[in-house]
Amino acid sequence: MEPGVREYLLRIVNTIALAIFWMAINSTLGIMYQFGFLDQGIHLGQILFYSWLILSFVLLFRYLKKLWLKPIDFEDPGYSELDQPQ
Repeated sequence: MEPGVREYLLRIVNTIALAIFWMAINSTLGIMYQFGFLDQGIHLGQILFYSWLILSFVLLFRYLKKLWLKPIDFEDPGYSELDQPQ
C-alpha cells in the first residue's frame, strides 16, 4: 500500500477509535453511574461530569483538528513527471 494512502486510512481509523472511546467513557459515567441525569437536583458529581464532558470534547476536537490539518504526502518519492513516457 502506498504510504500516503496508508497514513490517510490510519487517520480515519484513529479518529473513529478515539471518538468511540470518548463516547464510551462519557456514556458509562453519564448513564451507568447516573451523573448525566438531573432528576433530584444538581450535585457535585454532576457538575464534575458535565465539566469533564465539555473539557474532554474540546480537547478531543483540538487533537483531531490538529491531526487532520497536518498535510499528507500522496506523492511517491521515486516518481517524477520526467520519467513518464510520451
